[in-house]
Amino acid sequence: MNHNASPSAPARPARRVRGILPPCLAVLGLACVLFVLRGPLMMSAPRCMAGRWHGCYDTFNGVVLMTLVTLPLAVLAAWALARVRRAAGGAGGSAWRTSLAEVGMVHGTVPFLWLTLMPGAAPGTAPARVSLVPLRDLATMGSLGIIGNLLVFASLGFFAPVRFAAMASLPRILALGAGCSVLVESAQYVLRLDRVSSVDDVLVNAAGAALAGLASRRWWRAPSRTSAHTSAICPAA
Repeated sequence: MNHNASPSAPARPARRVRGILPPCLAVLGLACVLFVLRGPLMMSAPRCMAGRWHGCYDTFNGVVLMTLVTLPLAVLAAWALARVRRAAGGAGGSAWRTSLAEVGMVHGTVPFLWLTLMPGAAPGTAPARVSLVPLRDLATMGSLGIIGNLLVFASLGFFAPVRFAAMASLPRILALGAGCSVLVESAQYVLRLDRVSSVDDVLVNAAGAALAGLASRRWWRAPSRTSAHTSAICPAA
């Protein structure tokens, strides 16, 4: 009888299936999103392809379309950064993970920041408006407005804990989303963009970042052993 056979050999196919499943689910989810948005995106496509400002770069549909169109360039940029890191002596998996998270944060956040900072009908002349009553503006946002506000810092919430171990905590992701949203709403007020600086925007932006962070939880970067050991010795720190 051979007592040296490895008992973990039958588990390898199951591990391979578990490794392939997340990318397949991500592709399937992206396909479902594209199917739902195909109508609005195709309406914006002619204006975007023609380089028209109005109807493309200042609309939610146009910004989403251009974000999807430039996705291959973002993947190429992540690949190039990963190659540079590997050439500098970094591990292959870690280099790709870090590069993808960095590019993902930028590519998924900047377009929506652009959209939120687009001026209204009378920038500079209309009085700055502030809404500080929670949940009052949700009814007027509409489904598209709520979805857009959820997406503003979703990429940041998804990739920040993957890139930075210090962000691998749901309260910190929530605070990051809320803090960035407060800066955006303050910029809208100070620059007098003829937009309403609303506390509901901050709440929905922060919720979107937190939900996206939960979606990436299995890929969060683990805290270093040194910091974990310090926390165990000094739990009050």
